[in-house]
Parts: sequence; C-alpha cells; structure tokens
Amino acid sequence: MPVKPAVHHRSNAKAVLAAGLAATLLLSGCASWRSPAPPVATDAAASAADAEKSAAIANAGAQTTQATRLQKFLWIFSPYRPDIQQGNFVSQEMLNQLKAGQTRDQVRFLLGSPLLTDAFHAERWDYPFYLARGNGELTTSRVTVFFKDDVVERFEGGNLPSERDYIDRIAGPSKGSENHPDRRPVEPAKVVAPATQQ
Repeated sequence: MPVKPAVHHRSNAKAVLAAGLAATLLLSGCASWRSPAPPVATDAAASAADAEKSAAIANAGAQTTQATRLQKFLWIFSPYRPDIQQGNFVSQEMLNQLKAGQTRDQVRFLLGSPLLTDAFHAERWDYPFYLARGNGELTTSRVTVFFKDDVVERFEGGNLPSERDYIDRIAGPSKGSENHPDRRPVEPAKVVAPATQQ
C-alpha cells in the first residue's frame, strides 16, 4: 500500500520540529558556553575567609529585596504564588531580651527552639528566617547564639524588624498604625494603692 505524499510530508515536518526543539532546549540549559565560571579557590584560608564574609553579611540583620517592575508586570501572567515562610522569626524585641550569661533553656524560651543545631558545633545555635512573598519581595535574617559552658557567651544578628513591622508585612498595615505607630492597642492597667483604714 503506497503512502500518500501528504502523510509523508507531515511526518518529516514533525521530525524537523522535534529536532529543532531538542537542540534549543539543550543549548538554552547550557550556560557554560556563554561565560565560563571563575576558578574556585580550594585552600583552607580562602574557604574560611569566604565563610566569615558570608556569615557577616547574613548576621548584619534583616535584608529585604524588592521585585523589579518587569517582574511585577510578568506576574500578571503567572499562576498564584503563596507567601512562603521558613525558619524562626526573631524580632528586635526578642533579641533585646537576650543577654550574655543566660542558660540554654532561657534562650529557648525567648527565641524558640533553634532551627539549626550542628553536632560538630554544639556550642552554637542558628535561627535563620526566610519570607518569600508572592509579589517577589524576599526577606531574610539570621541570628546566631554562641554558648560557653552552657550559658550565652555572645550572639550575632541585629537590625531586625519589630513584631509590628512583621505583622504589617504579612497582613498589610493595620488601621491607625500609620497615624500612631507607637500606640499600643491596649493600655496597661493602672495599679491603685488600697486606701488605708483609720
């Protein structure tokens, strides 16, 4: 039974299209042909310097990056992206209560259980935090607590958002918070001394 020329032509077009698509996918995934990666230093001093530099940047406080206008525009065409929160949120108020000389139980009460405990560095607790908003905003912070003889020797981290800033970032600014940022929602109760009887 002879094959009709139209069917034969259609199969050739599909094969050429599939080969072109495969070549495009292979070349788009290969970034090494565009710009070769710089050589990586493998000596211990360079690795230690890189680790200290990364830790100093991470412990500098909360860092927030905003999405560009182009990214915000393109998100119109993308599916819904939920907010993703990972790690322990440590506020500036919580960090202000942390003092040198506190026990591990006191630190756990103030900051919560550490997300990272390393078997090789048992005297160090890390509290990383990561919040990726659906709109592309990314907030990261890290607090590191160092212990010596089961009490706090020192801690790194700072310039963290307050609890109010964090709630405003997640849920949006509350009503009246723009006008009175330092106003407390509930006034503290006043203690009145009992009258003495005579």
